[in-house]
Amino acid sequence: MVWVLLGALGVLVAQDLNLNATQKGLMVAVPILGGSIFRIVMGLLTDRIGAKRTGLIGMAVTMVPLCLLWLTGTNLPQVFAAGFLLGIAGASFAAAIPLASRWYPPEYRGLAMGIAGAGNSGTVFAVWFAPRLAETFGSWHAVFGLAMIPIGLVMIIFALFAKDAPDQPPAQPLHSYFAVWKEKDAWLFCFFYSVTFGGFVGFSSFLPILIHDLYGLNQIQASGFVTACVFAGSFVRPIGGWLADRIGGIRMLLILFSVITCLVAYAAQLPPFGWMMGLLIMMMMGLGMGNGAVFQLVPQRFAKEIGVITGMVGAAGGIGGFYLPFGLGALKDMTGTYAAGLWAIAGVVALAFISMWVVSRRWRREWAGESSVGNIAA
Repeated sequence: MVWVLLGALGVLVAQDLNLNATQKGLMVAVPILGGSIFRIVMGLLTDRIGAKRTGLIGMAVTMVPLCLLWLTGTNLPQVFAAGFLLGIAGASFAAAIPLASRWYPPEYRGLAMGIAGAGNSGTVFAVWFAPRLAETFGSWHAVFGLAMIPIGLVMIIFALFAKDAPDQPPAQPLHSYFAVWKEKDAWLFCFFYSVTFGGFVGFSSFLPILIHDLYGLNQIQASGFVTACVFAGSFVRPIGGWLADRIGGIRMLLILFSVITCLVAYAAQLPPFGWMMGLLIMMMMGLGMGNGAVFQLVPQRFAKEIGVITGMVGAAGGIGGFYLPFGLGALKDMTGTYAAGLWAIAGVVALAFISMWVVSRRWRREWAGESSVGNIAA
């Protein structure tokens, strides 16, 4: 929820600071970039000091940018700096996913991590409540001050009830964590997650601005429709993990990438508002299920390095989420239309489909002998 607050309030902030399309895209992309960088750090901390301690540190430090945007944020450099630190909130998945994964046997990890990953649903609260709170209190700055309250409450609950799994592997020498970076499969997972999660969080942050610019809706009106899109994408993530457990993550991603490519290509034609909303909702559902499917595969390939690979893959997802709104805004200023950016996104998703199709035979052959989960070979 905290991670995407700037995007949820993007129309109001852009009007207050008089931003062009490129600056709007960069403003909502900076927290996502911060999240991608901090995920690597939190992934390393999770493997060395445990997920619970890492999560508590992350929540405590998240208070800093919230306070800064509450009390300052009167110019673009200040918003960029505080927005980058908001990425710490997005990096929380680097602690949450390993915490969930290690408590469950392989055959249930897709569903378990899908449920944990449904923390994406916090974006629903952001896009729905943030503009309404800003209207009520007369300032978008006040929303960041108010956000410190739920962060504090969750921090207390997490401290009291969260527990690290008893089978957490011992900490390894620091250099050993970077060995996974040499693995070709790790980079493939990074690419796939940059498409699924990057697409989800990037659109979640930029959709209020996109709908406002395309169809003239104000912040409150746009937030209602964006909430529907984000809600759909958030709550199907566990379904994506569950389906991947049943039919195989490889097959699941092949289906999703092909469908998402068609949906984004149609959206690039900028259809009437009703059609666009239907396309966006289905697209966000596809991206949400894709998130669950990717992380159904990851722990089966990198079980011993789950903390660092989660940070690495999560960072790639954040980088994808950074380029999406920034690219949409920049291409809008360059071409005069959002269609160019949407066509570019459709091309990237199509490339993900081709890449998965090419590598799927090797993965089926190699993992069939290594995994206890028969569906991995599906």
